[in-house]
Amino acid sequence: METPDPHNLAASGSLGENQQRVKDGAGLLTSAALKKLDEDLPWYRALPKEDRAWVSVVAQSGISSFVSWFINPELGVQSAGDMFAAAPPDLIRSISLQHTLQIVRCAVEVVEAYSDRLAAPGQEQSLKEAVLRYSREVAFEAAEVYARAAEVRGAWDARLEALVVDAIVRGDRDKSLRSRVSALGWSGVGKVLVMVGSTAPQFDDLRSADLRRAVRRLVQDVLVGIQGDRIVLVLGGDGDLFTAAQSLTPRFGEGPVIIGPTVASLDDAPRSASAALAALESISAWPGAPRPVAADELLPERMLIGDPLARGTLIAQAYDPLSASGGALLETLSAYLGTGRSLEGAARDLYVHPNTVRYRLRKVAEITGWDPLDARESFVLQVALAAGRLPAEF
Repeated sequence: METPDPHNLAASGSLGENQQRVKDGAGLLTSAALKKLDEDLPWYRALPKEDRAWVSVVAQSGISSFVSWFINPELGVQSAGDMFAAAPPDLIRSISLQHTLQIVRCAVEVVEAYSDRLAAPGQEQSLKEAVLRYSREVAFEAAEVYARAAEVRGAWDARLEALVVDAIVRGDRDKSLRSRVSALGWSGVGKVLVMVGSTAPQFDDLRSADLRRAVRRLVQDVLVGIQGDRIVLVLGGDGDLFTAAQSLTPRFGEGPVIIGPTVASLDDAPRSASAALAALESISAWPGAPRPVAADELLPERMLIGDPLARGTLIAQAYDPLSASGGALLETLSAYLGTGRSLEGAARDLYVHPNTVRYRLRKVAEITGWDPLDARESFVLQVALAAGRLPAEF
């Protein structure tokens, strides 16, 4: 025989007694529930004191709300959500949905354990079924609370992430940048680089989420900025960031993809972003540029559009080391480039054997990283010599 719903028997004398007994036992249920939380849930005991107090408030509210619902059927099960109203919204950051459901389960088990003592004779099953029904509604309500919070949190995180990426692109070095990225889960471990390129066709929120997942499988930290038809990725971590960035190229749209230089930390990320964006602006001057291409492979083109970082890099990596080497290498490179990249012509101008010129050019390659015998790299060195010869105030 089907057990009757206790709320359909409100006029019954025995049910009225049942309701009164549950109301009178509310304090007992609350004390038992709090004791069970402390005994059964290690994560609860590990919470900070303030959060633990708020969890206790939620548990007490849950018992109180159940009792109110049980003795006042006209309230409806909608009152189940009342138990979450007492706690601050930030509490859901301290405890997960799974933990919340464990709180509900503890309350259910407490009511079941005390049903024989609280319920009127013959109404024990009705009380148990009532608490199971109520706990189901609370579980649904908890899921909705966390879903709404996740939606709000997601929207807030997206706005915060956009602000952080925009600050990096603009070159801001505000001290608040670190606290903002920490709120986004940025660990700050390892180095950082910035990667830029165009968005793929029909780049929507779904594709954006897929891109984030793909990047997180490769590196520890990532920020994604969608700026119109441009994607800006900020990658961080201990691994090989450049190789990780290269593997992400197919996720960009058509056109160039630029990988900025790797820098020591997020504080230097604006420098990587500046280099990448300058390279993106100037890449049309190098039709044969690979995809992806490192921003520092476009130093001559970047200098042509007035990028001071490119000029400084060329001088620091080529002109200054060659000048410091004693002068012969700089003189030899200048003669080689000035004679149309001719070993024999440079040898005649310098009154040395062509093998001497060849030897010195190999030393130039060792010192600078650019080989004068390579057409593209000799162009880089030629621009570096020009940059070094210009007045410092240029």
